[in-house]
Amino acid sequence: WLLVFVSELLLSFIWLLGQVYRWRPVSRTVFTERLPADDKLPAIDVFVCTADPEKEPTVHVMNTVLSAMALDYPPEKLHVYLSDDGGAAITLLGMKEAWKFARWWLPFCSKYSVKTLSPEAYFRGMEDDDDVDILTYPEFMSDKQKIKKVLERFGMKKSKLVSTPLAGHFKLSDSLSPKTEVEVKHMSRVPYVSAVGSLMYAMVCTMPDISHAVSVVCRYMVNPGEAHWDTVKWIMRYLKVSTDIGLVYGSGGAASMNVVGYSDFDYAVKMPLLTYVSREKKPSYHHHFKAGALNVLVWVSGVLSNSPYILVLDCDMQCNDPTSARQAMCFHLDPKISSSLGFVQFPQKFNNISEDDIYDSQIRSLFLIAWYGADGLKGPILSGTNFYIKREALYGSSVKKGIDLTKIRSSFGLSNDFIRSLDRNYKPGIIDGNQCPSTVLQETEVLASCAYENHTQWGEEVGFRYQSVLEDYLTALNMHCQGWTSVYLDPPRPQFLGTSTTNLNDLLTQGTRWSCGLVDVFISRFCPLIYGPLKMSFLQSMCYAQLGISPICYCLPLWCFATIPQLCLLNGISLYPEVSSSFFKIYLFIFMSVITRQIYEVLITGGSMRIWKNEQRIWMIKSITCHLYGTLDSVAKKLGMREASFLPTNKVEDEEQVKRYQMGIFDFQTSTLLLAPLVTLVILNMVSFTWGFIRMVATRDWNQMFVQLFLSLYILITNYAIIEGMIFRKDKGRVPLSTTQLSIIISIAFVSLGSIILMY
Repeated sequence: WLLVFVSELLLSFIWLLGQVYRWRPVSRTVFTERLPADDKLPAIDVFVCTADPEKEPTVHVMNTVLSAMALDYPPEKLHVYLSDDGGAAITLLGMKEAWKFARWWLPFCSKYSVKTLSPEAYFRGMEDDDDVDILTYPEFMSDKQKIKKVLERFGMKKSKLVSTPLAGHFKLSDSLSPKTEVEVKHMSRVPYVSAVGSLMYAMVCTMPDISHAVSVVCRYMVNPGEAHWDTVKWIMRYLKVSTDIGLVYGSGGAASMNVVGYSDFDYAVKMPLLTYVSREKKPSYHHHFKAGALNVLVWVSGVLSNSPYILVLDCDMQCNDPTSARQAMCFHLDPKISSSLGFVQFPQKFNNISEDDIYDSQIRSLFLIAWYGADGLKGPILSGTNFYIKREALYGSSVKKGIDLTKIRSSFGLSNDFIRSLDRNYKPGIIDGNQCPSTVLQETEVLASCAYENHTQWGEEVGFRYQSVLEDYLTALNMHCQGWTSVYLDPPRPQFLGTSTTNLNDLLTQGTRWSCGLVDVFISRFCPLIYGPLKMSFLQSMCYAQLGISPICYCLPLWCFATIPQLCLLNGISLYPEVSSSFFKIYLFIFMSVITRQIYEVLITGGSMRIWKNEQRIWMIKSITCHLYGTLDSVAKKLGMREASFLPTNKVEDEEQVKRYQMGIFDFQTSTLLLAPLVTLVILNMVSFTWGFIRMVATRDWNQMFVQLFLSLYILITNYAIIEGMIFRKDKGRVPLSTTQLSIIISIAFVSLGSIILMY
């Protein structure tokens, strides 16, 4: 009784906190034509972070970089920085190739008003219908000649033809890399890196169909083997087939094709600053994951460009509209709110969401409900990416006038150049594209060293905060507590498009990290319920509290409701009011009210009943796994039992998993640690429902145990996908037999032990 009562109190408490989002929702629009002339616009730095080329394919990262460079903004006022925490040679090579291609891509986008700024997405056919005439026939012929030159360069012009960019017999791995000195010497004479670079250029220009194949061979740039080289040559043989194939946009077919114009771009076109940063990392220094990488970019950009505003993007979050910077500036330059506005947040949207969205990858409740409500209460919370933040807001109160130089050094470090950049009149090292002085470049090396922030306030009181792996949540909390506000803008056309998780393993891994980061903050001195009300409005602190406590308030009740009533049902113990009782009507009213409200919100945001069902399932799955493990991980760190860790979300798509996702079929290829709890609870509910139903039929007493029986049935119906994966499916994505067997043993042990406890 006590466990069930506490669980109901926790769910009631978080429901109460969640009502604050519905207090005052705000929807905004902008009028970019009212902005000042281009020469009056402030400069913008763009930060893109990547950490692992194995999980974050270089070709996708470079498309993000190119899309940021192509924003509709004065190029001399746009500066793009890429942080490569992996220090990978392939990423640096990709940057060089992206710079070369940008000299063609940027004027092309500008001349034809291209909206889809990612080359990969544009040539994949994601451009709007009103731009169908921009890919003209002469340009295609020009690119065709470039592809042929690539084939000639690597001696592939007379090779045999193939019909697919990557055949199924290629099973590449690191084990195929050279192992003997003879093999290493032989492969050193093979132009592998150069060939892959040319394939990347071809892919970005006109051949998006080789994207997956190129992303595969890119993984072995450091130490390629003969099998890897054979794969590269296979792709080139495919290019030979496809050089004469193209898309002609028009309504009348090839017979009615007219050449409407072509571009002969001036290669002296102005380009945004593009900077590659790979910070120093040593085992003896904590590098603070993404927050540390972002702070290094703040330091380096401070002495190079020192733009007053910063756009932060995940490596896969590509710009999908050239006007996002101007839309953000409509708020940052608004005289009524600009002095206190810290950042403008755009929603995260994805280009690979299926119709059913079985993993709730679009996070509908957050970006379509909660953030609108938070915008009416001093603004939404930072969401990790897609936000334009004011540089000054990251510096806290340490840059106020009257503070002595010694205190500034203790806060910001010993770099004189960076300290001078805190002055609004500071002239950065690179002005209007001029050559950067060598002294400034040397200073950036000091700033990117692992020891620069020692004995400073970076990560504590200044910059992106370090006390949680969810740096955006804690950074936003501190900014709002310092008096900064924020706004949420969700235009009709998505300003940014990324890649969502399309398998259960990546979803749960990502969710565990998020849950851990939220609990990190909630059990620290920054607890929103204690720290927040003293420094910001009570309602806004409730927004932060609702997110911070959600892993705890969901995992404990759902574990309780999935086990205790079922155990009591098996032992004939009633927990809830009888159907004939007046209290049953209260339970029924609460249940129906919550369900009705959820369905209503799904429908008004463009969803369906199937979307609602999938969201219910994912909520249960995350509560049982992600929220539990994230909470335990956070508590273990608090007790000093383990170190903080950060696993980047895997952005490499497996074709079979993507196919299952698009078909609405769950993929259960994940660790036993994550899967076994789900299967165990499903088995427990199957047994309890079956036994309870048989008992009710035998006794003809539906009055006493109906609520518990219904609860088991509701859990089973919602999680039927797990039952299907256990019993009926035979494909690779089914629940492994070993996991099912282990779960059966755990269920038997739990029922036996629980029954003994209930007896006494």
